[in-house]
Amino acid sequence: MKQPQPIREYDHVGIRVSDRQQAVAFYEQLGFTEVRRFEPFEANEMETPGGVRINLIFNGTRLPHGRNVLLDEPVKLPGVTHPAFVVDDLYALKDWLDQAGIEITEGIHRLGPRRITLFIRDPDRNVLEFNQLLPESEDAANHFAAQ
Repeated sequence: MKQPQPIREYDHVGIRVSDRQQAVAFYEQLGFTEVRRFEPFEANEMETPGGVRINLIFNGTRLPHGRNVLLDEPVKLPGVTHPAFVVDDLYALKDWLDQAGIEITEGIHRLGPRRITLFIRDPDRNVLEFNQLLPESEDAANHFAAQ
């Protein structure tokens, strides 16, 4: 039996980090602002001007080898591997990331018929995906694939 309440929207993703100050500063660079703190839970809520929310959870342990246990190890553990954000102009974001000195771990490429994407990692090696959604017409999609 299907649950009776339709899911209306997505509220946030929780991202575990090891250094509160460093993580908040990084996500502020990306356009998030801390709007709430949940001290008893070692967490906060950050939001973009467009209403996209994340929660940073400040109880992580940084691994000495700088790897992400969900993505970089040979044994793939279950878990949420990354949030995926939508931007209007992925090429403008790429230029800004380059200027800001934020490493792009996977450059702009097409991922399926409806988007182009790029990937970065935060200071704890959590993966962040950024997408530009493509127009429905095949001509427009071919234009983006050629760039």
